[in-house]
Amino acid sequence: MNKTATLLLEDGRLFRGSGHGFEGEAVGEVVFNTSMTGYQEILTDPSYAGQIVTMTYPLIGNTGINPEDVESRKPFLEAFIVKRLSPLPSNWRTTETLDDYLTRYRIPVMSDIDTRALVRHIRFKGSMRGIVSLIDHDEASLLKKVKKAPEMVGWDLASAVTVEKPYENADKNVNFVEFSALSDFPPCPFHVVAYDFGIKSHILRNLARCGARVTVVPATTPAADVLALKPDGVFLSNGPGDPEPLDYAIKNVRALIAKKPIFGICLGHQIMGLAFGGRTFKLKFGHHGGNHPVLNIERKQVEITAQNHGFAVDPESLNMNEVNITHVNLNDNTVEGLEHRAFPAFSVQYHPEASPGPHDSYYLFKKFFELMRNAKAD
Repeated sequence: MNKTATLLLEDGRLFRGSGHGFEGEAVGEVVFNTSMTGYQEILTDPSYAGQIVTMTYPLIGNTGINPEDVESRKPFLEAFIVKRLSPLPSNWRTTETLDDYLTRYRIPVMSDIDTRALVRHIRFKGSMRGIVSLIDHDEASLLKKVKKAPEMVGWDLASAVTVEKPYENADKNVNFVEFSALSDFPPCPFHVVAYDFGIKSHILRNLARCGARVTVVPATTPAADVLALKPDGVFLSNGPGDPEPLDYAIKNVRALIAKKPIFGICLGHQIMGLAFGGRTFKLKFGHHGGNHPVLNIERKQVEITAQNHGFAVDPESLNMNEVNITHVNLNDNTVEGLEHRAFPAFSVQYHPEASPGPHDSYYLFKKFFELMRNAKAD
């Protein structure tokens, strides 16, 4: 039998529905994701730490869970909200149901609510804190818990999701159909050091497919320690939370910019913008989904991109004598790509490895390897 679940937003908006997963409660920033597929990748993306994710697609769980499609070691989101949760998965790779999987990782799930009304409320009011509870349904009690939760602005979540010690990436699962876009790229046996601010497995697979040996290091690793590993290039990963409190990461990237080719994605892009001397700001309700159009200014081409972030780089804060804006979001004109004019350092706000185009953005990995090849030749 379904349990009762309650969602209360910090502005007092209340939703009641059915409860699944872990019979407990969770507090976080309530956001929505517009992707029609890929819920397993969304669940295991560390960038969702501190957040309650609402899916706009109405039926979730119909392909179950399999161990090949996870993006990290566990789900990092706080709670999951869907219109309808499928109790009977049907896919040849399924190993367990979505309900069982999230129960195992103590993630509360809420279904049977008007997700359209919730999404419209967030779009109008902006992302805000909320609580999903399967055990407490008293509004006054829930509101007190919400008000005690930390705000996303000023919250360093990268240090909470990163690995504790360096490791050599050993994921050899690179024979995915989307890698056909890289099949004509000659493998380059470079050594890449990847900062883990909340890195996704598919990023590591892309780097490995291009021939790299990848050493993943914790978010707080000093620049001197990275250089001691003698990398050919440095990668800055995606991750959760506000980039501005990450003083340690900004300082390290500033120390590396003139020394090694650097490629940043998502939070890595925001850190790059801050290292370039810019500022970031919080978006009203963020970009979360697999259908965001981005203009590549140089190519004059539009890429369909996957995105997952709540902050953006302020273009007015950048020194345009040092930095080029390479990409812009066609929905709201926010900065989606940066490149240093003097040094081999570039970044994008979106996720090229997620393949929503499906191959629109794979050239970015080739560009990173070409920069490393050029630096090695100098």
